Amino acid sequence: MKQQFVIIFLVLFIFTGVRAQGLLQSKENVFTRQDSLRGSITKEREWWDLKKYHLNVKLNPSDSTITGFNVISYKVLQQYNVMQIDLQQPLEIYKVTQDGKELKYKREENAFFIELSAAQIIGAMKELTVFYGGKPKVAINPPWDGGITWKKDSNGMSFIASSCQGLGASVWWPNKDHMYDEVESMTISINAPKDLVAVSNGRLQSVEKLKDGTKTYNWYVSNPINNYGVNVNIGDYVSFTEKFQGENGALDCSYYVLRENLAKAKKQFQDAPKMLKAFEHWFGPYPFYKDGYKLVEVPYLGMEHQSSVTYGNDFKNGYLGRDVSDTGWGLKFDFIIIHESGHEWFANNITYKDIADMWIHESFTSYSESLFVEYYYGKDAAYQYVRGVRKNINNDKPIIGQYNVNSEGSVDMYYKGANMLHTLRQIVNNDEKWRQILRGLNSTFYHQTVTTKQIEDYISKEAETNLNSFFNQYLRDNRVPVLEYFFNKGAVNFRWSNCFEDFNLPIKVQLNGEEVLLNPDTNWTSLKVASTKSQLIVDPNYYVASFNIIQ
Repeated sequence: MKQQFVIIFLVLFIFTGVRAQGLLQSKENVFTRQDSLRGSITKEREWWDLKKYHLNVKLNPSDSTITGFNVISYKVLQQYNVMQIDLQQPLEIYKVTQDGKELKYKREENAFFIELSAAQIIGAMKELTVFYGGKPKVAINPPWDGGITWKKDSNGMSFIASSCQGLGASVWWPNKDHMYDEVESMTISINAPKDLVAVSNGRLQSVEKLKDGTKTYNWYVSNPINNYGVNVNIGDYVSFTEKFQGENGALDCSYYVLRENLAKAKKQFQDAPKMLKAFEHWFGPYPFYKDGYKLVEVPYLGMEHQSSVTYGNDFKNGYLGRDVSDTGWGLKFDFIIIHESGHEWFANNITYKDIADMWIHESFTSYSESLFVEYYYGKDAAYQYVRGVRKNINNDKPIIGQYNVNSEGSVDMYYKGANMLHTLRQIVNNDEKWRQILRGLNSTFYHQTVTTKQIEDYISKEAETNLNSFFNQYLRDNRVPVLEYFFNKGAVNFRWSNCFEDFNLPIKVQLNGEEVLLNPDTNWTSLKVASTKSQLIVDPNYYVASFNIIQ
């Protein structure tokens, strides 16, 4: 059956390799000035370091508008007097002030360039307030095509939520909308109708009742947070809490769901502490004990908002009741609780500097699904699961996107990325060492933004092997390596093809029933075999293909 699997996929993989040459040599995508403004560290961004935000917003369900302001605290790194703040159309900035004075600004598409009149002295702490409003983009297919979702629950009550990964947080509030510079702490004040509850990131500090009958919920995030991780959720929420006894003590866990779903949530959300136990084992302590952990019901599938993970999986196991692996193991857990919460370690704790490196979020978190399975159901079950999700791989283009233009790579960053990591585990060939690498990533890059190179270098160092050609093949090319082999005159001859010239992955095979570790590169190598039989079966836990070229 294992050999059959390899043979079935071979034609597809080789065809993919042919297509790859065209893809990699084809004309590059055409990007616009707006892509560069959004995706690069412009001179109007690099001279100042984010320190704090105080976002104060009012969402009006009657006309789908938003109004508010953002107080931006920053440190001056270089002398300059123009600041870039991002806010997407059709929203407008009404006014910008600093030191009590109104400032001039110019708009270029979704970027506002603010002319600062006060001297910006290196090392100084400064503050700027941006007032804005309008009708934000309505989410078309959240969370993939996000914005603001304006819905009603079954009782006719407003049910509102934000989602903006990739699109950018500037779709609903003004900010420095680039991932390289995370704000160090944040206050989020949300004004909501009197009969509704507003939920955001961090911990609820206070609720203010205003004269107009509305209420303002003040939330505080004490840890660094990326822009798309900030969210607003408004609904007829009820809540319940528990404490998880974790590696760093008691973690406050809070759950916000629509009133009508309380009973279902109390049953389904039992996966949350199970997730925390498994992922603390694999990845180390939950990264945001100070801010707590929340699950918040929303009118879309879900998203990894930091300390405010959103949930819309219909209180079902699997992905809306479906097993993404077709192995049966994917129905043993709630996909959204496990996957989106896994992002607390890989996305919110360790965050990419550029969305081209989004695999750092999605590959590790997709792989975390199998680690959850392993923790509760064993290694064989986990291996079945991660191999099962290969059916979702396209091999259409490289996993890494193009830098400095807000361009993510292939959707294969999810399950091809997971299988890349699963293959890497076979190279390490030591389960405890592999676990310590995963934990070490989260401690070494704790609350940091990172590049692919930093992750590659760390894993290579800890695995004590040069993984340059490995990462190049799986992240920067869309071809799947093929182990070509043939038997001749008492020897097996083998090499890698359909890959970069320097690819040299060691691989376990069953050679005439005996496990052997081969060390092929792209040149033919031979190994004597004692048996007159001629059978080679690749270990299926490596994401590769194989082909007997003379069979």
